[in-house]
Amino acid sequence: MVESKMWDKFSCYLTCGLLLVIACAAAPASNDHGIHSTDHHKHLHHAKGEPHPSHEGAHQDCHLLSPHNADFAFSLYRKLNALPDSKGKNIFFSPVSISMALSLLALGAKEHTHSEIYRVLEYSNLQPAQVNEGYEHLLHMLNHSRDAFQLEMGTSLAIRQGFKPLDKFLQDAQHYYQSQAFTADFSKPDVAAQEINKYIAKKTEDMITDLVKDVDKDAVMMLISYLFFRGKWEKPFNERHTRKADFQVDKNTKLAVDMMSRMGLYDYYIDQANHTTVLMLPYKGNASMMILLPDEGKMQEVEGLLSKDQIKHWHDSLLREMFPVTVPKFSISATYSLADTLKEMGMVSAFSETADFSSISETDQLKVSQVEHKAVLKVDERGTEAAAATTVGFVGFSGVMPRLRIDLNRPFLLLIVEDSTKTILFMGKITDPTAA
Repeated sequence: MVESKMWDKFSCYLTCGLLLVIACAAAPASNDHGIHSTDHHKHLHHAKGEPHPSHEGAHQDCHLLSPHNADFAFSLYRKLNALPDSKGKNIFFSPVSISMALSLLALGAKEHTHSEIYRVLEYSNLQPAQVNEGYEHLLHMLNHSRDAFQLEMGTSLAIRQGFKPLDKFLQDAQHYYQSQAFTADFSKPDVAAQEINKYIAKKTEDMITDLVKDVDKDAVMMLISYLFFRGKWEKPFNERHTRKADFQVDKNTKLAVDMMSRMGLYDYYIDQANHTTVLMLPYKGNASMMILLPDEGKMQEVEGLLSKDQIKHWHDSLLREMFPVTVPKFSISATYSLADTLKEMGMVSAFSETADFSSISETDQLKVSQVEHKAVLKVDERGTEAAAATTVGFVGFSGVMPRLRIDLNRPFLLLIVEDSTKTILFMGKITDPTAA
């Protein structure tokens, strides 16, 4: 991160990799993942500088995926939350980045292997053409140039020298998922890891430099999915108002953290029946952070409620009022090896000798050996607009006592949502803001 960019920001950096390795020879087969129309191609692939076509069809495709991706996000959250290593720790991941990587993998899968991937992703009722065109539209929508914030999402294929994937797989990967292919020397694992990490570091502006640590010498290809987000708060905080304050990690642990504060007009909802306070922290542009603050001792109950319908209910119930909020400054990262988790969710054959990836190669029997995911999150109040905007927030309210105050001084859940496509970019639980 370049320190000279003194703008109010919330920054997330994410990459996800899938690794396929050779096992034995396989029989040839064929598969067809659908064809797109000329009009469809023209809609998405207009030249730079040309007037941007209507997004009506793109919105429909993106919205077709969003409820299924939300179901996957909450299912994966429950699995990650149940891991022994997650107890008492922060959780943070990008569900859409993982969904996209697995959907790219499904391009090369057939039969039971394909069915299992789609079942885990909650895509069983969708056709491959719907999923692939949905991601094509989603990537186009999210990566389209915007002044308010930076959001870049994409995939890449690191291919072993001498391994030749089928042309159709490479073409579909490039068309639907904007995949860039490059060669890596997997016969030298250390060299391959260095090459791939260098590529990921470039895509994440050096925020993730060590995702790949161990590379199987028999690896033939690695699928990489990355998502980079940098946004400016719509209502900035002022650094002068940041103070040390207590954060109650649990009944027995209290930590001193840097707590940002601001008086402003916020959307919120207090769900007394479900022991939850909902707070929206919007970014300039089409993104927002939804905070779910459980009542003390009620985190487990609130986690049990997580679903797309519950989130929609909370969002539809929002009210708007002027009141102060406090938000901890924090910088966290989380790394997950997802192979065992995905197997538990039902994606079994992709990791076994029975895997069918004959749409990637008709001569080599391939299987997935690793699924690695790392996410980095930073929240702070710096920005050239902070003083002016914060001053506006306070003007006229000295002497007025608000009836409401929301303090994020205990563990809370968060979702980062791109509003125009209804996409959950990131999801997590902040248990300890001081844990890097």
